[in-house]
Amino acid sequence: MKKFNIKKISIVLYAVLLASVLGFIIINNYILSEEKIELSYSDFIAGIESGEVTKVYLTETSKIEGNLSDGSTFITDNPRVDTLKETLLLNDVSVDEQDGQINMNTVLSFVLLIGVLVGISIYLSKKGTRQTSKEYDKMSKVEFSTQKDSSVRFADIAGNEEAKENMIELVDFLKNPEKYTRYGAKMPKGVILYGPPGTGKTIMAKALASEAGVDFIAVSGSDFVQVYAGLGAGRIRSLFKDAKDKGKCVIFIDEIDAIGKKRDRGGLGGSDESDRTLNALLTEMSGFKGSEGIIVMAATNRIDILDDALLRPGRFDRQIEVGLPDLKARQEILKLYSQNRPIDAEINLDGLAQQTVYFSGAKLENLVNEAAIYAAREDAPYINQNHLDKAFYTVIAGEEKKDRSGISHVDRKITAYHEAGHAVVTKILCPDNKVTKVTIIPSTKGAGGFSMNIPPDRMYNTKMNMINHVKVALGGRIVEEIIFGSDHITTGASNDIQKATEIIVAMIKQFGMHDEIGMVNFDVLYGNRNFVDDDVKQLTKKEMKQLYDETKLMIRENIGLVEKVAEELLRKETLNEDEINKIVGEYDEALLCS
Repeated sequence: MKKFNIKKISIVLYAVLLASVLGFIIINNYILSEEKIELSYSDFIAGIESGEVTKVYLTETSKIEGNLSDGSTFITDNPRVDTLKETLLLNDVSVDEQDGQINMNTVLSFVLLIGVLVGISIYLSKKGTRQTSKEYDKMSKVEFSTQKDSSVRFADIAGNEEAKENMIELVDFLKNPEKYTRYGAKMPKGVILYGPPGTGKTIMAKALASEAGVDFIAVSGSDFVQVYAGLGAGRIRSLFKDAKDKGKCVIFIDEIDAIGKKRDRGGLGGSDESDRTLNALLTEMSGFKGSEGIIVMAATNRIDILDDALLRPGRFDRQIEVGLPDLKARQEILKLYSQNRPIDAEINLDGLAQQTVYFSGAKLENLVNEAAIYAAREDAPYINQNHLDKAFYTVIAGEEKKDRSGISHVDRKITAYHEAGHAVVTKILCPDNKVTKVTIIPSTKGAGGFSMNIPPDRMYNTKMNMINHVKVALGGRIVEEIIFGSDHITTGASNDIQKATEIIVAMIKQFGMHDEIGMVNFDVLYGNRNFVDDDVKQLTKKEMKQLYDETKLMIRENIGLVEKVAEELLRKETLNEDEINKIVGEYDEALLCS
């Protein structure tokens, strides 16, 4: 309130001062000014000759002013004749050739007016500067969520045991620093959690703060990406200042790659503002001691693009991978998310865990939640296996379309043969893979049908596995060409072609799996840019053509099996793994008998 009164008083004072100056000018020049007698030029000449005119002010204006013998002031027209001054002097009239209009009162009034206007301008300028400074300070304050007594604990996180062990050690650092000080050990200043999306990086950071009983300050890397120069760096400084004021705490920066990307940028140059923000982060992390009890945690899906200065010891000392859960971890996650839900005792969670290869923790949670929604729709007493199966395929491919009356018989036939091609190639080339479902029912995600191909858990992908995956992807288009002709192939294989191309390019560019190129990583050669060399393009085309021809030959040899699977799909619309295995078994028996 006090600040508001000072501002109000200042404005009133300036207004009063301006009004006073204007009043002074008006009174001085108009009210108090002496009244002037207007003379005609002939009367003016007569006055000169009679001695009545005593003084004349000659100016370049159109009027002449002067004084009469009685002390009054007159004004008359100025003819601007050269002999006027001579006439005046011959008649003993005093002549003043200076501008009589400019007197001290006028000058003083003008100076006062200019002074007031300058004062108001300075006031408004300072006020604008202060307002701008306040706005900048306000924008420099980064908004963050903080919580001290979160309910999240490490016991609520399943899987990633190695990552959890590292995090539990940090909790001990925060709770018992003297235990480590005795050995000269320092608490890590920074920890980066990296891995695919949805693997639980954020929840692990929350659990760390919760277990240690300290504040959890959460921000996003995008909060520091600003169009105004210096604003991102200001927000970094503000964040660390607030953290130091709190004492022991965990600062969590999600998606840190938004501000922490490499500064060389492949020789293309970069944004000065992003560099300034990154430099501020590096400076702040180097400026506090580990003994202060502040741990900076960050999460990213792309640790490979982060700046080296950010990852060096003394900044982010630890880099902890939070990867996709393995089979055992998926079992634990499914059991965890099944707790406190009415689950049917006959549900096979272990079987579901085997099906959900490459599922993240978030995706598994979504799967169980979708199953619960299906059960609620039916008002079922329990979440049963059917609900989980429907949820699984919903997460993968979307919900089945209810109205299929608009699908023509020709389209159904093309889809059936296309999906049969995928299923048959998988069964021949990848016997360890499970084909749990093949359907020609279109989904809400735009798929006309799909073939669910689930590989076993592996630590590595071999060259043969990758080649087989390419052939499986090409199987649908090849069957379309064989059955319907090359002029009648469809756009249904667009996603398959994309996958196949990505695998071949990765084999050549990243994994050194091509004999002609050898063991060269093109991301290193071309500065981690999405650049495809002309040699890679030509080799990709050549490799794709070769694999296409090999797969086409194999499908021609087994076209009878493709037709049997397609016929069953047209009849039932959906086939599960047991039904597919039965068709394959009967076909193999028929071949042996013949």
